Amino acid sequence: MSILVGTASWTDKTLIESGAFYPPGCTSAEARLRYYAGVFPIVEVDSSYYAMPSASNSVLWVERTPPTFVFDMKAFRLFTGHQTEPKFFPKDLQAELPKTDKKNLYYKDLPPAVLDELWARFFEALQPLHVAGKLGSVLFQFPHWVTAAPKALEHVEHCAERMHPFLTAFEFRHESWFNEKHRESTLAMERERGIAHVIVDAPEGVAKRSHTVWETTSPELAIVRLHGRNASTWSGAESAAERFNYEYSDDELRELAPPIEAIAKRVARTHVLFNNCYRDVAQRNAGTIMRLFEAAK
Repeated sequence: MSILVGTASWTDKTLIESGAFYPPGCTSAEARLRYYAGVFPIVEVDSSYYAMPSASNSVLWVERTPPTFVFDMKAFRLFTGHQTEPKFFPKDLQAELPKTDKKNLYYKDLPPAVLDELWARFFEALQPLHVAGKLGSVLFQFPHWVTAAPKALEHVEHCAERMHPFLTAFEFRHESWFNEKHRESTLAMERERGIAHVIVDAPEGVAKRSHTVWETTSPELAIVRLHGRNASTWSGAESAAERFNYEYSDDELRELAPPIEAIAKRVARTHVLFNNCYRDVAQRNAGTIMRLFEAAK
């Protein structure tokens, strides 16, 4: 049973400003990653969602982390159906984008040649991590407006095909994917394509969140992403820091540990990632659950 615990960022603005995790003098990008990788065995790369990642950064990440350290990379926002402003595209491709008055572009708006180039660059950026054995999975976080309707399912499956042969994980935000009607077909689609199912912990009784389903769909990997349980800020927060401002209690983490351990017995590796990124809350929660797993051995 292999469980790796980490957080969904090591460069979060509120984490750095808090001064509560990194020691004094740990101010450079290199120093922070080296320090983080000395505490946790895995991290989720958030920056690759906001802008196309680069192979040069991946090379640096390989050099600055221990041999067994793992990176889960978030897919670029355009691929997952999110709105994407032209400024977030690589500068040399911006001239090839469709001329429009719209503030945002979507996947369907782009010509095939530009899409092919974006996929190629994304793969190029992943390659150094993959070659070094440090690429855990590529996480596709589909927004709440991507429903289980046939057209959206077609795009989801398209993403799975484009990502082959990299190990890919899907997190859905619309409840239709795991409602009574679609739950089994969604899990079957993930199993058929070798997609790792993402188990979500988030506030109960809120919109824009899928059902929590404790299942596995890939023999290689299961992912548990913990977003906090702050129902009051889940849908209306202006910033991610406000939305995920929630600290799990020790009792809540003790309740979560057994189902995570049960899932971990069914797969080769399990990644537990705290996305409640506000100050050093995610790091403290990650440290606590690591100690719980260690004590249970």
